[in-house]
Amino acid sequence: MTHDRIHAKEPTHHRDRWSVGTISAITERDGHCVVTVTDEREEQVELVVTLAVRDLFISRLEIGKTESPIGEHVWYRKHGGNAHL
Repeated sequence: MTHDRIHAKEPTHHRDRWSVGTISAITERDGHCVVTVTDEREEQVELVVTLAVRDLFISRLEIGKTESPIGEHVWYRKHGGNAHL
């Protein structure tokens, strides 16, 4: 399975290759994490990442351990390029 990319912080390189969105849901499906983000055009995008990547990007968000990541901004790339193509 191919996975999407997601970052809690704005990337410092190739910024034009990344989209920004707001986390609207985080679920699990078939042993993977599905992060639903709402993009700048108010469209929802599903990103599939490993559970380890989920744990990593959530740990880098500026939220407390008991706070929800819903509503936080993230930078992402759909596998194969920009999510809007």
